[in-house]
Amino acid sequence: MADVKLVYRCQQCGYLSTKWLGRCPECQTWHSLAEEAQSRSRRRAVGASVEIGPPPTLAEIPCDQEERWLTGMGEWDRVLGGGMIPGSMVLLAGDPGIGKSTLLLQALARWGQNRKVLYVSGEESPQQIRLRADRLELDGGKIQVMAETSLEPILDTLQRHPVDILALDSIQTVSSRNLEVAPGSISQVRECAGQLMRLAKERAIGILVVGHVTKDGAIAGPRALEHLVDAVLYLEGDRTHAFRILRAVKNRYGSTNEIGVFEMKEGGLDEVPNPSRLLLAERPVGVSGSVVVCSVEGTRPLLVELQALVSGSGWVQPRRTSMGVDANRLSLLLAVMEKKLGFNFSQQDVFVNVAGGVRLVEPAADLAMMTALMSSTLDQPVPPGLVVWGEVGLAGEVRGVTHGALRVAEAIKLGFEQHLIPRSNADRLPADLTTGCMGMRSLREVLDSVFPSSGM
Repeated sequence: MADVKLVYRCQQCGYLSTKWLGRCPECQTWHSLAEEAQSRSRRRAVGASVEIGPPPTLAEIPCDQEERWLTGMGEWDRVLGGGMIPGSMVLLAGDPGIGKSTLLLQALARWGQNRKVLYVSGEESPQQIRLRADRLELDGGKIQVMAETSLEPILDTLQRHPVDILALDSIQTVSSRNLEVAPGSISQVRECAGQLMRLAKERAIGILVVGHVTKDGAIAGPRALEHLVDAVLYLEGDRTHAFRILRAVKNRYGSTNEIGVFEMKEGGLDEVPNPSRLLLAERPVGVSGSVVVCSVEGTRPLLVELQALVSGSGWVQPRRTSMGVDANRLSLLLAVMEKKLGFNFSQQDVFVNVAGGVRLVEPAADLAMMTALMSSTLDQPVPPGLVVWGEVGLAGEVRGVTHGALRVAEAIKLGFEQHLIPRSNADRLPADLTTGCMGMRSLREVLDSVFPSSGM
């Protein structure tokens, strides 16, 4: 502790202070000063010089095929970009009770068949971990377990007994003895993560750390934690639903658009290789307000049911409720329907839901959402074999989206024969996929094609 002191740095402008201030004197931002450790070690003498050769060019750097460690869990390996890279550090985050520790233990059991793995827990005892492994029917004979919240004993153990993969659950519970601040503080999280990252790079160890999230869903601790690691994975889902989605929001060694779908069962998280079939298994047929949309997450097409309910409101301010879609996007689409098609939602409650707890974030769900709203308002069901997707602009035009052929091929595979899609996508489809495709340029064409007897 003699060569380390605590200072306070503004997270907005970088202003340094020796004491905490409620307001930054430089940028006038409130509550932006965060504590951090700073070394007191003396700088190298000004006149000292060190012989350093010129940096190599990109062409001089050897380019070897990177090795990846696979678990055999296709959904997990896909999100990591094809497996874990030796020397990489991965941050796994998610809401409490969503299944982070369960998924981590399952992955370690798979890796343990061919690699040396160490599971360090700062939240559970080894007995509790053993009970979970027994409940999941995992082979725990290859997983080394350690219950520790101090970083130095963990590093000492790795020095004496090297491993290939280290899992730490969680980073907020670990603290370094070099800092006399509480575990989970900004300084502790940054210091521990930095030392673990150096360990991963120096010894080619794959490190996975579990991170807590705040009530807003962001990863707790300093933002530098996300910038430091090589990959950030989020485990999403509603605890009232069985499905969990593993999403990569950062990945230096793979795509950030891939997702993995799991189903929570008594024996843990099971892979769902064909989630579209399960998500549509209980879809009602011949009911107004129900539309099937094809969304693409990374390279995977996903067919889900989007439901809308429009009913008379008894309130002065009608309600607008959405689950699985952006509420602001819903308000925008309602305004377009009122302006371009003559619908009136001023005295109507509007509810939109994506069945199965899935969240749709791409604009390709616009056309399906508006078709479901038309169906519910007119009380007319859409044809049961229809799939709808496309982006809608403020002028009421239907715009093209990416991966058109992939969406149509996936829908055909699941037995859907009609496709309501943007005209620009329909014109670019291969000849063998054009059967049953209806290309639309505007919302008026959609209304006249799907609901010809609407009278609007």
